[in-house]
Amino acid sequence: MHTENSISQLITSTAHHTERLLQLDNLHMQFPLTHNWRGQVTSVAHALNGVSLDIYRGETLGIVGESGCGKSTLAQVLMGLYTPTQGQIHWDSQRRNMQVVFQDPQSSLNPRLRVWQVITEPLYVQGLRERRELRARAAQLAAQVGIRPEYLDRFPHEFSGGQRQRIAIARALAPEPEIIILDEPTSALDISVQAQILNLLYELQKELQLTYVLITHDVAVVQHLSVRVAVMYLGQIVELGPTERLLSAPLHPYTQTLLDAVPQLNMGETPADLEIKEVELPSNKELPTGCVFYERCPIRQESCMAPQQLRPILNEAGHLLRCQVRAERWAMGQKSGKKHSATSSGLS
Repeated sequence: MHTENSISQLITSTAHHTERLLQLDNLHMQFPLTHNWRGQVTSVAHALNGVSLDIYRGETLGIVGESGCGKSTLAQVLMGLYTPTQGQIHWDSQRRNMQVVFQDPQSSLNPRLRVWQVITEPLYVQGLRERRELRARAAQLAAQVGIRPEYLDRFPHEFSGGQRQRIAIARALAPEPEIIILDEPTSALDISVQAQILNLLYELQKELQLTYVLITHDVAVVQHLSVRVAVMYLGQIVELGPTERLLSAPLHPYTQTLLDAVPQLNMGETPADLEIKEVELPSNKELPTGCVFYERCPIRQESCMAPQQLRPILNEAGHLLRCQVRAERWAMGQKSGKKHSATSSGLS
């Protein structure tokens, strides 16, 4: 049995990336909900429930899940907006420089500043105050993201949504970060503009050797940009692995039903025993003692009432799963010589 504290070693030993930038060790995040007359907390919301994860240089790690699964809270903890209730974040790099691109560029850009000031705002905060240097740096960054230099004296409201997101990306690039968190970076944009922004992010990553953490509910965006993907449910990572492998043959029941809801990624009709009637996440006020997906899972067994650990999948490098039933059935299928699909391995 692997403990949560050993997950980092499991990932490190099986991942294709070799230089780790960031290690998340058993993160928990609780938010107080109610207090008694003395001001003492009487109930909490469990937003993160033991998240352990490594982030490697130059990769794009996609984090997906339905609303309320904890992915946005994880992003906020990474950015330092919240201090985790339990667990630690370890940097393997000395720079510790992280920036973020938010979902809505209009609300994330200061409307009172001109574009060159918006782009160089992080540099100003860091102490660079020479106007000529700031404008020169803004022009350089604007060119990288496709904003014409003559537009630098305009205000954010004078741009389209896609252009504003380019400005936000330029601002994130300004302090030369190690990691950029992309928090739903295209969900507020039109479809045609989404593709342009995704292509821009991909080209910038190749050019600058950037590392992305992509927070999204859009599996198609993950497929386009991510190297690895982590699937979250009720504050836990239930499946983690290479994007192509995980999207083509998911093993966790929740991952499979999540992907079956996306038409372009649907690998076939959902088996009858994988139909989930409930559509909302259960309450995170009181966590189950066993599998967090137990109440909605169509293949649950008595053993699922025990805590489920994130464990490596047999013969699948870098693929981790928090489901004892599926892990055992996969191992049996591998030993019998069956192929990699969930259905052919008798996992349904």
